Amino acid sequence: MQMERGESGNETGESGRPNEQQNLENWLPISASRKAKWWYSTFHNVTAMVGAGVLGLPYAISQLGWIPGVGFIVLSWLITFYTLWQLVEMHECVPGKRFDRYYELGEHAFGRKTGFFLVMIQQLTVQVASTIVYSVTGGKSLKKFFESISQVMGEIRQTYYILFFIILQLLLSQTPNFNNLKAVSLLAALMSVCYSMVAFGMSTAKGLEHHPSHYGVRSHTVPGKIFDVFNALGTIAFAFAGHSVVLEIQATLPSTEEVPSKVPMWRGVAVAYPIVIICYLPVAIAGFWAFGSLVDDDVLVTLIHPGWLVAVANLMVFFHVLGSYQVFAMPIFDTIESNLVQKWNFTPSKTLRVIARSVYVAVAGFVSICVPFFGGLLGFFGGLAYSSTSYIIPCMIWLKMMKPKTWSLHWTLSWVCMLVGIIIAALAPIGGIRTIVISAKTYRMFS
Repeated sequence: MQMERGESGNETGESGRPNEQQNLENWLPISASRKAKWWYSTFHNVTAMVGAGVLGLPYAISQLGWIPGVGFIVLSWLITFYTLWQLVEMHECVPGKRFDRYYELGEHAFGRKTGFFLVMIQQLTVQVASTIVYSVTGGKSLKKFFESISQVMGEIRQTYYILFFIILQLLLSQTPNFNNLKAVSLLAALMSVCYSMVAFGMSTAKGLEHHPSHYGVRSHTVPGKIFDVFNALGTIAFAFAGHSVVLEIQATLPSTEEVPSKVPMWRGVAVAYPIVIICYLPVAIAGFWAFGSLVDDDVLVTLIHPGWLVAVANLMVFFHVLGSYQVFAMPIFDTIESNLVQKWNFTPSKTLRVIARSVYVAVAGFVSICVPFFGGLLGFFGGLAYSSTSYIIPCMIWLKMMKPKTWSLHWTLSWVCMLVGIIIAALAPIGGIRTIVISAKTYRMFS
């Protein structure tokens, strides 16, 4: 008898599986619904990938220089396209099982304890960091929007704008499961493409008016140049952050023996990933071309005229990060709720969901208010964990589980990708910390 492939690594109806575990899987936000269409994965992936990081790419080029900057963006796109393909292929690489969560794949490859610490901690760091950075981005963008249309509203502290963003997230966080986010994610994906094109268009228009006097790297000292390179590597790595939610997105798709979930998932990715580079390269190149080494860590902050278009672009960013926050937060909610039920013996309920998610959003929001350093956060988190989940871990698992022949194409590509990721992971956090320290010198708490 043919059966649909079931929840969290097993076929539905598998004998011997406790009913409590099955009921929990049917309640948890990642595995509750498997009715997504292939195009849902397209805008989930665009939302997860084309986030706040795209606005920092011109700044990264100003730290690396023209050729190294553009070259590393293209190289990162190629590497992460390949590692994303690896994850999609491994979602159901064991017959009859679905690895609905990134850490489940890691545990299968390296054992429960090693796999958990290798993947789970890195994945949660990426997702928590994303919600913090998106809270900062949402607040900054909303403040910039009101500054563009009203001088009085622009005088309100950024803290209050971040707080308003957090309140909206408290409401959105009650969305029951990942699949129910499709409308929010679609809006976020559309907004990300739109504000990328607006940033490109405005930067191009500005560049046509006059050319900056300096196109070299922004730092004038050797130590400064070195630390800027470190930070730029992390900023670019941050821009390719979607891998931490790829398996969770794929978990929402149906799967049968004739049509496994990797078929619709890969169809969605094949549409999403070209959109990513179409957004990234024009913004990165035009932003640096227009402002040179004077470009801000958020290119929209550098743009001033026309005021109405700057306002619209920042409002688009605000709506985008509203949705992208939820895409990265949903796996966090899944982890929290799973642990509360399995380890603390709470009963799955709406009350548990409301309290657990609200507490998380509030705590993450408080951190974002205390440390709103956009450029430094991108570099620090980009190197600390994003490089691992996007560049290193997929290849490690591939080598362990798929066992490609030594010096074969996939063996070689996997090792090259891991080497690039290790370099980023080792160097980028150093540059990010330095940027945060420099920013902190002129920062007042809750300003």
